[in-house]
Amino acid sequence: MGRRESRDGDAERQPTYGATLELVSGRLIPTSILLALGLSCGHGFRVPQPVIPQPVTEGWQWNLPAGFPPPPVPTDNPMSAVKVELGRRLFHDPRLSGNGTLSCASCHRPEWAFTDGRAGAIGSTDEVHPRSAMSLANVAYNATLTWADETVVTLEQQAHIPLLNEDPVEMGVTGSEEPVLTRIRNDPDYRRLFRESFSKTADPAVVDLDRITRALAAFQRTLISGRSPYDDYLFYDNPESLTDKARRGMRLFFSPRLRCSECHEGLTFSGPVRTGEDASQVEPVFHNTGLYNVDGRGGYPKRDRGLLDRTGNPADMGRFRAPTLRNIAVTAPYMHDGSIPTLAAVLDHYAAGGRRIDEGPNAGDGSRNPLKAAQLTGFTLSEAERDDVIAFLGSLTDERFLNDPRFLDPFAEP
Repeated sequence: MGRRESRDGDAERQPTYGATLELVSGRLIPTSILLALGLSCGHGFRVPQPVIPQPVTEGWQWNLPAGFPPPPVPTDNPMSAVKVELGRRLFHDPRLSGNGTLSCASCHRPEWAFTDGRAGAIGSTDEVHPRSAMSLANVAYNATLTWADETVVTLEQQAHIPLLNEDPVEMGVTGSEEPVLTRIRNDPDYRRLFRESFSKTADPAVVDLDRITRALAAFQRTLISGRSPYDDYLFYDNPESLTDKARRGMRLFFSPRLRCSECHEGLTFSGPVRTGEDASQVEPVFHNTGLYNVDGRGGYPKRDRGLLDRTGNPADMGRFRAPTLRNIAVTAPYMHDGSIPTLAAVLDHYAAGGRRIDEGPNAGDGSRNPLKAAQLTGFTLSEAERDDVIAFLGSLTDERFLNDPRFLDPFAEP
């Protein structure tokens, strides 16, 4: 490990693992961001200035925040403005569910960074999902989708899951495919949007589930959050955008003492990302956070055992993908099952190196979970330091994203 002096005069201890902070032209920059931008660490380069990339593909122009590369787009589902608008309408339309009562936006509300404020999402038949609704902020960059499935790597794949899932029922389309499609086909606006969205195909008038998922994916690919106070500090040359508390919290977040950034790294604060250039090169990562230990051998509740339920590998017990921390202040409750209500309680959980549950069916000491991630060694954190970390996490809230009219319900009354 090495040491360097920050502009505030205090030494920054540099570990050899995970994302750390580099002092660059008066700003502390995460090394993962420098690497993502193709910049080497050390001296001899300038902080990236707010030059917003504007890559243009046929029929579509990205409007990306500074520092954000283009997300990957499947060659068989090119972006276009009309397809994104079609996807937005479908996303907010309850007619897309089997019984016509639930839209995608029912569980992914824009004002809450596309979450729903519940511990478990509620499907169209009122069945409660064992997992909480994940934020869709920057979902286009994820190396894998959903909480625990390394095989779901495109938004087109993912969109089939809530539509057709039967255990639990989400949108409830299985068995009601024709009624759902008839509702959509009978709408003249939808017929026009489908024709224009798929105008270069052999039969642009077709309305089917495959094209519905393609349009939903195109819309979700545009849900990019990158104008928080942290981004203003990092990319828009506004060092005053972070309060003193948030700056202290940032140092703690990226420190080897807390090790938060080892899992919540990169532009999305959710681990490995895929971009237009390296979409096939990034492997997803999953973590056991010591949330449960119901049998003393690392067991999780049978209702949801994470990646193990898909792979059958005992080593995958309790492993889930790290969710994004962008806009985390508005996405409570936390963890895959919404079982921790506040950010302060989340920090207490990690400080203890795992969660202890004293009674009930899930009783056990998660800090003694033999399968938990190596990063969960626990740490000490004063109350003031905890407040600083929470202030930094609050600096990741992107109000422009939460209120962006491009993402809102097109059917809502003005």
